[in-house]
This record gives sequence, C-alpha cells and structure tokens, in this order.
Amino acid sequence: MKRAERLLLGPNGPAELSARSFDILALLLERPDDVISKTELFDAVWPGLVVEENTLQVHISALRKLLPAEMIVTVHGRGYKYAGPRPLGAIADAPPPHRPSIAVLPFDNMSGDPEQVYFSDGTTEDIIAELGKYREFLVIARNSSFQFRGKANDVADVAKKLGVQYVVEGSVRKMGNRVRVTVQLIDASSMAHIWGEHYDRELGDIFAIQDEITQIIAARLARQARTAIASRARARPTDNMSAYEYYLRALQLAAVYDTALEAEPFLRQAVKLDPQFSAAHAMLSFVESIKFYWDYTNPGHLHSGLEIARTALGLDPDEAYGHLATGFAHLFLRQFRQAEVSLDRAVALNPNDPFILSIRALFLNYTDRPDEGLGEITEAQRRDPYAVGWYEDFRGTILTTAGRYREATACFAKMAAVPPWSLVRLAICHSELGEISRAQDVLAKVKVHYPGMRLDEIVDTEVDFYENPAVCSRYRAILQRLDKGE
Repeated sequence: MKRAERLLLGPNGPAELSARSFDILALLLERPDDVISKTELFDAVWPGLVVEENTLQVHISALRKLLPAEMIVTVHGRGYKYAGPRPLGAIADAPPPHRPSIAVLPFDNMSGDPEQVYFSDGTTEDIIAELGKYREFLVIARNSSFQFRGKANDVADVAKKLGVQYVVEGSVRKMGNRVRVTVQLIDASSMAHIWGEHYDRELGDIFAIQDEITQIIAARLARQARTAIASRARARPTDNMSAYEYYLRALQLAAVYDTALEAEPFLRQAVKLDPQFSAAHAMLSFVESIKFYWDYTNPGHLHSGLEIARTALGLDPDEAYGHLATGFAHLFLRQFRQAEVSLDRAVALNPNDPFILSIRALFLNYTDRPDEGLGEITEAQRRDPYAVGWYEDFRGTILTTAGRYREATACFAKMAAVPPWSLVRLAICHSELGEISRAQDVLAKVKVHYPGMRLDEIVDTEVDFYENPAVCSRYRAILQRLDKGE
C-alpha cells in the first residue's frame, strides 16, 4: 500500500479504488486494534466539509466489494474496525498516528485530615471521568491508577507499569469554604513537565477547576493526537456542596466491587439534598441495578434501577451511567434490543470507562457474539490493568460461550474465589475438556451453593441469559450427564 500515490497493491496488481475510499482504508489499517468512529472518519477524510452519513456507507460498501467483506467490521453504535491481514507492503509515508495514553494518579490529600481523602479522591475521579469522554485518548481507570496512592512514585516507572505516555499528579487541600488544587502534566518518556497550575478558590468553584484542568490536558494531548478538541465544559453537576460531598463518598465505594452496595445511602442522601443532581441519580440507578448480581431471583432490582435511570436521564440525557444501568437492566430482563441501544450510548458517552465496556462485553456474549465480547473485555482491561476480579470472571464466561474451555479455566483460576454462577461454567469447561473428575468436584461445590435446587433450576437462575435458548439447553444436558456419572 503506497499512501503518497493512493495505490493499493493486491495479488493481481493495483486495485481500483477512489481517493476517499483509499483514505478510509488507510486510517483503518493504521489502527487495526481500534474501532474508528464515524465522526473521526468524516474529520479525516472530509475535513471541514459537511457530508451525509450515507456517503461514508457507500465508500465502506465499495471497500467490502473489493476486499473480503469480513475484513471491515461494523461495530454497532461505534464505527468500523479493520479485521483482516495487512496488505503486501507497508504504509510508507507516515508512521501510524499515536493515540495519547494517560494516567491520573490519586491527588494527595493535603488537608491534614485523613477523613478528607474522599474529597481528593473524588476530585481525581471526576477528572478521570471527564478525560474518559475523549475518544481520542486512552485513559487508565481509577482502580489501576489508585494502586499508586501514597507511594514515593517514580513517574517513569508508573508510566511503564500502566503502559502510558503521560501522567498527571496533583494535590487537594480543603479548608472550610476554600479549596486549593495543584496539578501537573508530565511526559514520562522525557520527564518533561508539559503543564502545571495552582488554584486557590472558593469550594463552589471546584467544578470549574476540574473543567479547566480537563480542558487544558485535552488540548495539550490533542496536539499529539492531531485532533481538534472542541470545548466540552460541563454544567455544574449541583449547587449543593453537601450533596456533592455525599456523592464523592459514594464514588469511593462504588468503584470497588466488594463495597459498591455501601454507596447507596450516600447517593440517596445526595439526591435528597438536591433532587436535580443527575449524576447522583445515575450512579444510584447503577448501584440499584447491580444488586441483581447478589440476588438473581429478584428482578425487582432491575425494574427499580430502570426507574431511577429514567429520572437521571430526564435530568441529563448524557449521563453515561444512567444509560449503563438501563442497558444492564434490559440485558438481564432479556430485552436485548433495548439493552443494545442503551449500552451503545453509554460507550459513546464514555468510551474509556472499563465497567461500561465490560458490561457491553457481557451483552455481546449473551447475544451470540463472544469474539466481539472478548475484544471489548480486552479494551476494558487495557484501561484497568491492575484489576482482576470481574474481568477474569467476565472473560471466563465469554470464553466458555466461545468453546475455548482451557482458556476459560485459566481465567477462573486467577480469581481469589470463583462465584457460584461461574462455578457452573467451570464444571461445564472441565466436562468438555474430558476432565470428568474435576468437573464432578466443581459440580459438588455448585450443589452446596444451591441446596435443594435441581440442576436445571440452577442453570435457569444463574446462566440462562442467552438470547439463543440452545446454549443453555446444551449446558443443562452437560450438567445432567455429569450428575449421573456419565
């Protein structure tokens, strides 16, 4: 492929391809591991022009006629991805564009009061969340960047461990009605301080400070991404600082699987103090919905989560976690098309949030697209490399669906404790691998978790969320054969 000449060389010589189609293919080839959004394709191929969406579809169709159709994958609600081998020859004129990657380390709590750490953590998390909305960057999730809290960190070493080029450090001092924030952006490859600032303002200005930090970091990194960043300043999430502080305490708890449900009373207090606080409603809808994980027999959590999410999205239709909670509830209510719309919207609003990506990976798994689900869970783990728990659980679930049983057992083996719903799958994996004794041992553990329940009831309760009923029919048959010692 010769970029300067817009020439695509195939096995039978040069291929006939329009300049626009060539440019689309070149962009897809430059980033074969990424989903390229329609907006990014329009900006790159038709810069400064207003072009109808079907124009892009015409060029994609032309490429699919020229190449095997499966080489260009449509990722619904997100864009397109190249999924074929590279052509003969490399793209000669320019190196692939580098997508900036960044980690925001937990801001130090300088207030002198350990109880105020929730405020410095919340400030950090808000900045991570806002940067995460920029599709042009890869942003490391809170759980992984917070692994480096309170350590005398070598920035270059942190960047290497997290696989990023840029690191943000800072501190927060909250004193009565005043707040002091310092921040610096560092290029870890050269240890150059790209930008730094010091803010000393009224507490109510914390949102403006966070916006300014996010905007400046985005603008600096955009030069590396060669992407124009429009102003994305958000409205104040609340005018009630007490409600905001309850919300920050909730964020601290909701970020960890084992404490997520403990966030609920803080969120309920936040929305009581400010009923218009859409972000608090959205996070509450998420916490309410995921109660279903702990009680699969009670779909009431899903319905109440939907109601709270409607409130959140009525206040702000761009609350990503409101769409996440909606998609999660529809998925486990087996309303797959509604789930797809909501989860695609959640990903579009925050393409760097690893939990959003991982729930969408589960959706893809349950709708007979396990390979796409594995791609999505890989994207989630890239943004949260220090997390194990749910990623390995989800990956093991998806690998079981894909029939990759050995890899699935390896995932479950990484978990400190395999949850009951995955023990069911682990028994199936060992059985399909011919490891009958191991499978029967796992099945015995499953029965301990569900005393008095038949195997088909266990599958119905913990596993039967697939759009295709044949999947669970096969699982039931495998477990019944195991139970009979066959």
